Amino acid sequence: MEIKISTRHGDLVPSQRERLEEKAGKLTKFGRLMSIEIAVSHEKGIWSVEFQVGVEHKNDFVATETGPSLEAAADQCLRKVESQLKRYKEKIQNHKGDVPQGEIPSRSVESARDEAE
Repeated sequence: MEIKISTRHGDLVPSQRERLEEKAGKLTKFGRLMSIEIAVSHEKGIWSVEFQVGVEHKNDFVATETGPSLEAAADQCLRKVESQLKRYKEKIQNHKGDVPQGEIPSRSVESARDEAE
């Protein structure tokens, strides 16, 4: 997996770059990630962070956030991407046999017993 960090206005201190790479590395727990691109810009005291996560067999997931500091904006942006990836992972997992809460299963135990006899 490739992590690419780019800045639009100015440069990042090596410690900031390492911190962003560390945060992006936490997304690997969702599996099948092809690339993570982080775009950072700093204008008039406001930091803007954008995460683009490329997933195998799926379009990119994108989250953008602004904040007073790089860390705050990156944390919020990371939470947004994580929630998108969690929803996607839940959607593609096989939930065969799961019955949503409050619903009656399509085949009851009694009908299954009658069919067996």
